Amino acid sequence: MPRARPERTFESDKTMVTIRLTRRGARNQPFYHVVVTDSRKRQGGSSLESVGFFNPIAGRGETKLKLDLPRIDYWVGQGAQPSERVRSLVASYRKQATA
Repeated sequence: MPRARPERTFESDKTMVTIRLTRRGARNQPFYHVVVTDSRKRQGGSSLESVGFFNPIAGRGETKLKLDLPRIDYWVGQGAQPSERVRSLVASYRKQATA
């Protein structure tokens, strides 16, 4: 009779979710989407959810940064790790929202 294998769990088996920027736009005209994605996926690959955008070269009258803070808070509450740049963008967006 075959022996039952013990249930094994590895830390690498757990999905690590990150909130990061993915680059869009033309050459010399960067535009970034803020996305929630599996950290093992490549940067331009599929994402779980889009939670905003960042336009570093926005002109007058254009929106430079737009984030869905309730969704970002939800994902962080679920264990998602924001990248360093996203963390700073969220902090500046929160500062703008309160001002």
